[in-house]
Amino acid sequence: MSATIASFLLMMVSARELVHTISTFEILAFRSSIALVVLLPIILRTGRARLATRRIGLHVTRNVFHFGGQVGWIIGITLLPLTEVTALEFSMPLWTAVLAVIILKEDLNRHRAIAMALGFAGILIILRPGASVFSPAALVVLAGTFGYAVSNIAGKQLTRTDNALQIVFYMQVVQLPMALIPALFNWTQPGWGDAPWLVFMGLTALSAHYCLTRAIMLVDVTVILPIDFLRLPCMGVIAWFAYAERLDPMVLVGAAIIFGGNYYSVREEARKPKPESGT
Repeated sequence: MSATIASFLLMMVSARELVHTISTFEILAFRSSIALVVLLPIILRTGRARLATRRIGLHVTRNVFHFGGQVGWIIGITLLPLTEVTALEFSMPLWTAVLAVIILKEDLNRHRAIAMALGFAGILIILRPGASVFSPAALVVLAGTFGYAVSNIAGKQLTRTDNALQIVFYMQVVQLPMALIPALFNWTQPGWGDAPWLVFMGLTALSAHYCLTRAIMLVDVTVILPIDFLRLPCMGVIAWFAYAERLDPMVLVGAAIIFGGNYYSVREEARKPKPESGT
């Protein structure tokens, strides 16, 4: 999850650097293309047999929702401060937890529920809900977070039968034509200055989702996603230094509450008795 968070932060900065020169769909098309190029030697080495799946329908469904989340996320980066986009994204764990209980039959126990509640309380403190939260751009980001939540649930189901390489590979294969076709209607040739950010975008798209998939394989979704709240204070610092976005003190207060929920949940998970070996 530490690698996941670092990857998502770099991906967000890369998107912010690119949105002023090329379109959203073009960014996503390059993202999938570069990721596929990186995956190609791995696939050639491990063999195409490892990519065989009986759940192609679920892969497609997952990536349709994930692609919608990506579009909403990049639109938000274009129009809103980075910390606000990050904070709005954190409605996703709340929806994911509900979907995980309903669809995956995961146990939403007391300490996980408390972590989610504290996370939501911290977000409300940061955003101080008002008219600006319900701006069109904010609503687009919120719609995107629902797409991410559905994608996470589908990803958890896929981990029962498919490996992380399969999940990441089909993500690029399904999303590439979805991005490329609309991008061709409004294509802008990227400049040399865009090249490093495009590479970062493609690489972090792989590392973020590979690491997240591996984390989902190890524990329940409702354990993993509260940890992701730590992206908020990290992004606040990056936005302050790189883009001179004001660091609101209430962001720090909200982040402290979020961290408290995370710490409590992780501590309680660590106290669970481990199954004995050989049983």
